[in-house]
Amino acid sequence: MTLAFTILPSPVGELTLVAGDRGLVALLWPDDDPCRVRLEQSAERPDHPVLVETVRQLRAYFSGGLERFDVPLDFRGTDFQKQVWAALLTIPFGETRSYGEIARQIGRPSASRAVGAANGRNPISIIAPCHRVVGSAGALTGFAGGLDAKRYLLDLESGRLAA
Repeated sequence: MTLAFTILPSPVGELTLVAGDRGLVALLWPDDDPCRVRLEQSAERPDHPVLVETVRQLRAYFSGGLERFDVPLDFRGTDFQKQVWAALLTIPFGETRSYGEIARQIGRPSASRAVGAANGRNPISIIAPCHRVVGSAGALTGFAGGLDAKRYLLDLESGRLAA
């Protein structure tokens, strides 16, 4: 199966959105490491229904009019990664969680480092909000889109930015 992709200009750079038949597979950053999210071949298809809806929702999010995404997601990873990514989806808009809190949430309280690794491999950034995961003292930590993008997203959600 060939995946479909489109490019979305955004306040945090050009995002590459990738979808398959079951849902959104990836949201990739301009300088994304190609090893972070491994995907099969894709073809540009901005008319793919999942991509059309994802673009609509991301535009609404960036303009301050959307707090919760509801596009279908097709996570591809290990069972542990999928547990972490599912936990990301439970972090409310405008709030943050630490890696340790996510580890406890998924029943693996000593796995905060593994949670950090899985968080770093989250293929669907922003929508599965890995930017809402911070260090135990609230410090901003690694993010595939870069720390400036992470700060922008957190500021957008906290209302510190004018939409």
